[in-house]
Amino acid sequence: MQRLLIIIGALFLAAGLAWPWLRRLPFGRLPGDIHVVREGFSFHFPIMTCIVISLVVTLILWIFRR
Repeated sequence: MQRLLIIIGALFLAAGLAWPWLRRLPFGRLPGDIHVVREGFSFHFPIMTCIVISLVVTLILWIFRR
C-alpha cells in the first residue's frame, strides 16, 4: 500500500510539472464529448475522454499485472 501511494504521488507530481504541455492535449474536446451552452447555463460531460482514459488505464494495469 505504501509503494502504491508513493507511485500515485510521483505521478501527480510529474503531471503537475508537465502541465504546460499536458493541457495542449485534446482531452476534453474529443468527438463524442457533450457540451451544451445555453443562455445562463453551460453543461460539459467529456464521455469520450472518460472512455479513452479508462481504456488506457485498463491497458496499463493489465500489462503491469502480467
